[in-house]
Amino acid sequence: MMSMARLTLAACLVLTGLSAIVPMHAQKKDYLSQTEADRVRDSETPTDRIKLFISFAADRIKKLQYELTRGGNDTRAMERVSNLIINYTNCVDEAADLIDLGTEKQQDIRNAVKEMQTRAPEFLDYLKGLEAQGARISPFKDDLDDAIDATNDAIKSADEATKELAPPVRRRPA
Repeated sequence: MMSMARLTLAACLVLTGLSAIVPMHAQKKDYLSQTEADRVRDSETPTDRIKLFISFAADRIKKLQYELTRGGNDTRAMERVSNLIINYTNCVDEAADLIDLGTEKQQDIRNAVKEMQTRAPEFLDYLKGLEAQGARISPFKDDLDDAIDATNDAIKSADEATKELAPPVRRRPA
């Protein structure tokens, strides 16, 4: 009887320990630094937030270019490249979602939409160039495919927003 109680207690302790470990490991990494998150929170308009996410995506592309030219096939370098691609994708997705929301609410986000229409094709060209590298980029193929899809979706969101947003009201002088 006593050994059964000890066994049950031991099993409970192990399960409790595992449940405490799993959530820490399963937590999603933030794709924005604390400073970037503060800048988004402090931005006053949807246009500002969209432009911030576009600039963060551009920053991830620059860092990705640096990491890939720097080389390094160690596990940490490969992890950094993968994380940069994923973080880029999250930034572009966030910008596209804000464009969709701004369009739905008929907010004045024209400047941000224009910026997306300018920058996203540049991002897409770079990502497709990476995709063409084949074996060198194969460890990141799935992440890269997601980034390309997200960029294409962002371009579509911007194009649809251009069509759907009401033109600004111009008043004639009296």
